[in-house]
Amino acid sequence: MTVEPSASELVDDFNAAIAALTAPGAPFGWTVRDVNGASVRVYDNAIENMRAVWLMSAPHGDKDYLVYGDERYSYTEAHARVRALAHHLRTEHGAGPGTRVAVSMRNYPEWVLSHWAATSVGAAVVGMNSWWTRPEMEFALDDSDPVALIIDGERLERLGPARDGVPLIVTRHDGELPATARAWDMVADPATAPGALPEADIDPDDDALIFYTSGTTGTPKGAQLTHRAVVHNLLNMVFLTACGDAARARRMARSGDGDDRPAPEAPPVIAMLPVPLFHVTGCNCVLHTVTIAGGCLVMMYRWDAAEALRLIEREGVTVFTGVPSMSREMLQHPDWENADTSSLRSMGGGGAAIPTDLVRRIDDGLSQGRPGVGYGLTETAGVATAISNEFYVANPSSVGPLVPCMEARVVDEEGARLDPGQRGELLLRGPNVMKGYLNRPDATAEAIVDGWFRTGDIAEIDADGWIYIKDRIKDVVIRGGENVHCSEVENAIYELDEVSEVAVFGLPDERLGEEVAAAVVLVPGAELDEAALAEHLEGRLARFKHPRRVWFLDEPLPRNANGKFLKRELRDRLEAERTRSDR
Repeated sequence: MTVEPSASELVDDFNAAIAALTAPGAPFGWTVRDVNGASVRVYDNAIENMRAVWLMSAPHGDKDYLVYGDERYSYTEAHARVRALAHHLRTEHGAGPGTRVAVSMRNYPEWVLSHWAATSVGAAVVGMNSWWTRPEMEFALDDSDPVALIIDGERLERLGPARDGVPLIVTRHDGELPATARAWDMVADPATAPGALPEADIDPDDDALIFYTSGTTGTPKGAQLTHRAVVHNLLNMVFLTACGDAARARRMARSGDGDDRPAPEAPPVIAMLPVPLFHVTGCNCVLHTVTIAGGCLVMMYRWDAAEALRLIEREGVTVFTGVPSMSREMLQHPDWENADTSSLRSMGGGGAAIPTDLVRRIDDGLSQGRPGVGYGLTETAGVATAISNEFYVANPSSVGPLVPCMEARVVDEEGARLDPGQRGELLLRGPNVMKGYLNRPDATAEAIVDGWFRTGDIAEIDADGWIYIKDRIKDVVIRGGENVHCSEVENAIYELDEVSEVAVFGLPDERLGEEVAAAVVLVPGAELDEAALAEHLEGRLARFKHPRRVWFLDEPLPRNANGKFLKRELRDRLEAERTRSDR
């Protein structure tokens, strides 16, 4: 009879694997170096930059790289298109280190190819949120000042006249092109591709990506992610797989379950991409990992659980990384029982905490796979902690230990470091922390103090170094993996003359994790309803930021002694009243 290991034994196995893999001379050994004024752990075997990462994938040749609907791109074709586009960006737009190329489109193959072309010549990719409205798009273009904008037809129409201010490369557009535009198929034609990429001298601390986070004052902030940061996140992803394998081997050896037979061959990396490429989860944690593994990326036009199940079966998907609501929707879908999901080896993701009940449901629902979770932020270029398989199932309330190159501490309101088990704000330091917010020195100085990034999350670190996220300091709603800063929504609502007070907050939602809600107090004698409020917000804010539940209250909103709204008290009271009324 096999005795199942305890949670503490599994933690010991995992921590021992970390120590072995990060020892001096080991594959993930590290050295402390100065990076952007901070002393951080840098992998000794780090790849130089993202151009080098892309070139490492060339030998995969005719293997499928990108699948989108009925379209398939091999590594050979992808490399040819990237070379053609890279030369166009360099010769026609002067793209190179210190410049930026913006990308605004759905999760199309062109997004992926644009990313590799731009980063391979040293330009930073500005990943524009495809849900943005015209004002949000205009702001990002003004803020990032790209030498070119690669855009799909849908967003080209949305952008309107502002598109005349930047050179365009347009894809998937049936109409007439603007005078400043070139067609994608003309500039990324594999038949005309030179035999090599343009030369580029890329420093590890040059910007590789700029991803925007929701702004607290109505304008988003562009997080500058360097080649060093993005490469270290990629190596962290590779490390996590190696660490899981090593920990499992150690556990089997300790329990006597192992034998001398060689380990079974690892399944191919065939990853579904249900999350946007303009976020670090989709780009840095899925796309980059698939590419370095020579795997296949299965892309979706939009999220749909039934379509996801169909693609998992058709393509033999082995890795599913999304927000928790996506895993729950698939498990609850009527097609789940009949769909062949036996290829799945991993299911989970990040963007929001995974409820412990969902961890168990994933583990029970997969015949060959196990659940996994990663914790990180845009500002950390991806994962800061991660855990999967039996190690996660045994500790479902934890987001795991830190990746090797990252350091963490928990501090109180005065900045004093707290002991293990005490709750406070989580600070992170490492080479994958952003360089700063583009054009926002004050915001950067507030977010990064003495090299430590303030996450705005309340956490505990236990005696084994495992991290537990408990709450948030920042006034943010995480809706289906999208960060919605409450003040941004409040500012938009305050534009209405009828509004005296407004408080925006999150409500629990089984599908999305959280949903946006608002409590509104009107000026005496004014009239406003939900329909008028929605009409006002249309065009001002992307729809995922719109409140889905609105209360119009007659009394002033509760405040503390400093005059700040007591949102948690307000939310709990309104939710309790709604629950009573639903009975």
